[in-house]
Amino acid sequence: MKLFRAPQSVPTELLGNSLFLAGGIGVGAVVPDWQSEFIERLADTQLTLFNPRRDDYPAHDPNALRQQIEWEHRYLKAASAISFWFVAETLCPITLYELGAWANRCDEQGHKKPIFVGAHPDYARRADLLIQLSLVRPEVEIVGSLVELEMQVRASL
Repeated sequence: MKLFRAPQSVPTELLGNSLFLAGGIGVGAVVPDWQSEFIERLADTQLTLFNPRRDDYPAHDPNALRQQIEWEHRYLKAASAISFWFVAETLCPITLYELGAWANRCDEQGHKKPIFVGAHPDYARRADLLIQLSLVRPEVEIVGSLVELEMQVRASL
């Protein structure tokens, strides 16, 4: 497994078997570092992981937000698959937007990008996720734990 965090650049040759870790990153909110657990669970794979959570987000830098959003946009697009995790502590509005943006998007050949979706059982909008995703991607199962999300990713390898 190879890991890249925002704002690192990723060599083109590592994009082929890659997974973007979409979900709450905690800028301005108390969000558990679920990414570390998920990365550890996938450590023995050949995946390249894109983690938007920074160890040291420079909140004082007025350019940091644009840089963060541009990095996420670039690697959501470049990743061969995207995992989404919705924590219980926040509504994850940006993650909801990203899921909506990518759930039905097709590449040049008309193929939809593989997505894996999990939501903590106490996530406040879980019912909305279940209904909305069943309408646009009925084949995608929303799981309730990082262990189950990991199993979905591994099953696709």
